[in-house]
Amino acid sequence: MAFRKKAEFILKEQPDILIVPECENQERLTFDIAIKQANDIFWFGNNPNKGIGVFSYGDFKIKLLDVHNPDFKYVLPLFIYNAKINLTVFAVWSQKPEQHDCYTEQVWNAVHFYSNLLENDNVILIGDFNSNSVWDKPNRVFNHSNLVEYLKIKNIFSTYHHFHNQVQGQEKDNTLFMYRKIEKPYHIDYCFASLKLINRLKNVEVGSYEMWTKYSDHKPLAVTFDLP
Repeated sequence: MAFRKKAEFILKEQPDILIVPECENQERLTFDIAIKQANDIFWFGNNPNKGIGVFSYGDFKIKLLDVHNPDFKYVLPLFIYNAKINLTVFAVWSQKPEQHDCYTEQVWNAVHFYSNLLENDNVILIGDFNSNSVWDKPNRVFNHSNLVEYLKIKNIFSTYHHFHNQVQGQEKDNTLFMYRKIEKPYHIDYCFASLKLINRLKNVEVGSYEMWTKYSDHKPLAVTFDLP
C-alpha cells in the first residue's frame, strides 16, 4: 500500500522492472520531484488504492496481452520488451477464493488457461502468490506443490529455490512477516522463470526484516538476470 511513499527506498536497488502488488493507480502516484520517474507504467485493479502496478525504469515497454482473462484479473499476462529481448511476464497478486481459503486455486487455473503462453522462451511469473507448500492439502489438486510441479513440466522454475538450493516449504528466507511480527514469518512471494532465463540467473536476494519492516510486512524479492 501507498507505494508513492515508499518508492524512494526500493529504487535504491536500481530495478529495471518492478512489480508492486497492492499499489495505488496512476492518478494517486504522485512522487516527490527527486524520485526517479518510471519510463513506462501498467496498472490494473478495481480499487484505485489497491491494484497491481508494473513499472519500467529502463528501456522496457509494458503491454497487457489481449488474451487476458478477467476471471484471473490479478494474474496479468504481460508483454515486456525492448530492442534486445521479449519477455512474457505474469504479474501475480493471488486472491482468496470465496469458497475456501486456498489462494493457489486462482494461479493454478490461470496457468492452465495460459498453458500455451508458458511454452514461450522467456517466461516469468512473479509476485505475491500467497501460498507455500506448508499449507498443502493432499486432496486439493491446486495446492502449491502441484503448482510448482506443473510449472516444472513447462521448464519453469523458482529462481529463489534454484539459486539458493532450497526445498519448497523449507525456505531459509521469509518474504512476509504477518502484521510485521518477526514471530510470524512466511515465504509466499516468488519469481518463477523459464529455463533460458534460469541459465542467465545471476543473483536472487530477499530483503531483511530489519531493513524493510518499517515500510511493509512484505520483503522485496530481487532477481537479477544477465540479459542481452
